[in-house]
Amino acid sequence: MSSYEWGAQDISAPRQVPLPKVPVSRGLVLEDVQSGYVGAVVRVEKSGGMHVMVLEDRRGRLKTFPLGFGFHVDGGPVEVVAPALAPAAPARKVTASGSVKVEGSRARTARASRIWVEGQHDAELIEKVWGDDLRLEGIVVEPLHGVDDLAGMIRAFGPGPNRRLGILVDHLVAGSKEQRIAQEAMKVPGAAANVLVVGHPYVDVWQAIKPASVGLTAWPVVPRGQDWKTGILAGLGWPNADKAAVAQGWKRLLGCVTSYSDLEPSLLGRVEEVIDFLTPPGDFDGPT
Repeated sequence: MSSYEWGAQDISAPRQVPLPKVPVSRGLVLEDVQSGYVGAVVRVEKSGGMHVMVLEDRRGRLKTFPLGFGFHVDGGPVEVVAPALAPAAPARKVTASGSVKVEGSRARTARASRIWVEGQHDAELIEKVWGDDLRLEGIVVEPLHGVDDLAGMIRAFGPGPNRRLGILVDHLVAGSKEQRIAQEAMKVPGAAANVLVVGHPYVDVWQAIKPASVGLTAWPVVPRGQDWKTGILAGLGWPNADKAAVAQGWKRLLGCVTSYSDLEPSLLGRVEEVIDFLTPPGDFDGPT
């Protein structure tokens, strides 16, 4: 019996060396081994779910070949493969306000200009959505805890070209007390060109959160004469007996806000308007 066993490795057999892979590209000169046709790639396209390449020889004749084996480049056999895909551009990161996030940026030194809002809840909501943008621009948000003496506060601030104010007022609608206060405040010397008072139509900034973001179809209706925040919490079936309950209720509502899409357009537009007013092109960074 032969000493050669079935299944034993024949070490005398030549080893198959993998052919070099050549990505197809326009201008690549190939020789089809079977036909001897030589041409340069003029285009690559998909046909029937597979890549094919169109070659043109020196006489201008065109032939189409599937990618794969059976070609020579510079006299050597190769496997022609699909062109390498360009790496996908990294997805742009955006802030909660929808603006492009500037990676590696540091907070800018605070400007002299300020955003004033009526209360702490307004400030916290703006910080959650626009905080990254405001730090990049060096704008500080300050709660006023009421606007009854808005004219006096503006006068004390001393607005000027490099010391502007953007003021966001609750319930700023035609004929309201807030509208009259805003009109009087704009008569303060220096305010006309350096102060912008805008507002949203809601009794409280809570309502600027879209009801759907809180799992509601609409905000509860609060009976006239009842404290608005307490009434909202009662309508939601949440604790509302004291200030601690109101604070906890607001925390739950704020937790429902993840981006600008959770807020009503009537607030979004006003905040963006204020930020633009405080950051004009080529502005000067005044002292804080």
